Formats: sequence, structure tokens, C-alpha cells
Amino acid sequence: MYWPDEAIRLLEAGGVEEISLDHDLGNDERGTGYDVIVWMEKAVALRGFKPPRIVVHSANSAARARMTAGIEAIKSLAGRQGI
Repeated sequence: MYWPDEAIRLLEAGGVEEISLDHDLGNDERGTGYDVIVWMEKAVALRGFKPPRIVVHSANSAARARMTAGIEAIKSLAGRQGI
């Protein structure tokens, strides 16, 4: 998949065991890899979504740091919820 909405649809459908995300997808108006992280964080917090293993492969160092912080928040939320 290429766009955040495509990744989110697959995550919602279930069965995703691992996802590798880039931040800069070429059209920030359409979304970034960080948007997928934000969606997962909300889904874990509000719906008990079980997140897959998440890897970041972005060369954008500032975005990578922000995405990594989001992943840590997802792990923390999932751990507190016993997911």
C-alpha cells in the first residue's frame, strides 16, 4: 500500500502482523506515515485495537523521532490494557 488510508483499511480488517512505515509519501495533504501511527494510537486507546509490530524506515530524522515516540505510546497503552 502507498497511502495512509490504504494502510488503515488493512489494519481495520485485521490480520496485519507487521507494518513498516515511511513518513514522507509524496503528498502531505493526502497523509503521511505518522497519520497511521496516530490512528493506531487512538484505536488502541478507544477500541482496544491490538497493534502489529511497527517499524519505521523513514530517512526524515525529525519525523522518525516523532513516529518512534508514537510507537512507544502505542506500546505503553497496549501494555496498560493487557493487549
